[in-house]
Amino acid sequence: MLYFLGIGGIGMSALARYFKAKGYDVAGYDHTPSPLTHRLENEGISIHYVDDPSLIPENTDMAVLTPAIPSDSLELHYLHEKNIKVVKRAEVLGMLSRQHKALAIAGTHGKTTTTALVTHILTTAGKRLSAFIGGIARNIDSNVLIGNENDEFVVMEADEFDHSFLKLSPHISIVTSIDADHLDIYGDYQHLVESFNEFVDKTSDDGIVIYHANLPIKTSKRHITYGLDNADVTAENISVSDGETCFSVKINAEEKLVESDEKICGSLRNLHDLKMSLFGKHNVRNALAAIIMCSYLGVNEQDIRKGIATFRGVQRRFDIRVNNDRHIYIDDYAHHPEEITAALTAAREAFANKELTVVFQPHLFTRTRDFMDGFAQSLSLADRVILLDIYPARELPIDGVTSTALLNKITAKHKMLCSKEELLNTIKDVEPELIMTVGAGDIDRFVPQIENMLDNE
Repeated sequence: MLYFLGIGGIGMSALARYFKAKGYDVAGYDHTPSPLTHRLENEGISIHYVDDPSLIPENTDMAVLTPAIPSDSLELHYLHEKNIKVVKRAEVLGMLSRQHKALAIAGTHGKTTTTALVTHILTTAGKRLSAFIGGIARNIDSNVLIGNENDEFVVMEADEFDHSFLKLSPHISIVTSIDADHLDIYGDYQHLVESFNEFVDKTSDDGIVIYHANLPIKTSKRHITYGLDNADVTAENISVSDGETCFSVKINAEEKLVESDEKICGSLRNLHDLKMSLFGKHNVRNALAAIIMCSYLGVNEQDIRKGIATFRGVQRRFDIRVNNDRHIYIDDYAHHPEEITAALTAAREAFANKELTVVFQPHLFTRTRDFMDGFAQSLSLADRVILLDIYPARELPIDGVTSTALLNKITAKHKMLCSKEELLNTIKDVEPELIMTVGAGDIDRFVPQIENMLDNE
């Protein structure tokens, strides 16, 4: 029996599903029921929601632990007391990364979409793989793709939280971004950068490191940079039309790429006029990273083009839930100022001349404290801001760090505080043309209700 402490997390649930499909007995605990835990239960996994050691199955052989579980957990204490092996989620992923060629995608932003896109392109090309994604990829309606012992690749979202990605052994690694985040773990930005450099140095010598050109990556491994300018591979002719983003791939360092591997250039040379249903320049960058990785793995031009065109995105990543004559509603997981800026800018580009209303739920007191001015600046890109209380997750309140303090710094034309209880009525009163729900807390619980309300008016 494999027992998962914190089974409702996006990463933990993927592992639970994987091992269940491999024939293991799987059970777990989580603090709160959610749509994801309900899906796991429907798939035959037993879950309880009370921190009670008596509910742990007696035949538990090993427990898998998420960093979100507090050290004073009664169940965690019991497992240690009974000498039942407890391993971190990252250690399990590390083990799986050594069974097949691991394709690891890291970054403070962009890694989930890029991981899902790599998975989709490789699947389109008929490659044998498993994948662990930090969100529900719409093409497979899941956060995990389960292959078999004949898999050639395992695609993995490489999470920097709690230094988890340092447990992986990548064959190829991607780094999409390194912005100051998780400073409660790293202390300062420099230590975060050092950890990312340690991650890329774990890339195998016969693999390659792919990273955005403006990042402070320093590696002796073979590497390729990408970006919108000043990179080995760039995107050009970017435009939005008929609900699609169009762009072309341009090679700026052909000699370097040929030296790395001729097949990279072979796939990239003719990738002009690509079309995808994602919006925003940040998603063009994500697509470039995925294209380079798949090119290196031998995917041809036709399969790359088809994979990009048929990719349906990830739930809660610029997730367009309603698009009718009266309302456009987009849900997004953005919980860092850079992510919010990218999401709101993409909304402005995709739906020009629409008044933009943003409902934001700050996530963590420490993050709100560390990036208070950044949040205010990014949210001020909206015409109207509806601000919920801070979602505490694993933290206790911090003096002076409140949604009111954040609201006072926001310069949007209209701004207000709102309780979760009043949110639906507030949105109804506003009658928004273009509205986004943004945040990483429990704001996602409102998405179906808002969607239903706006779609049926």
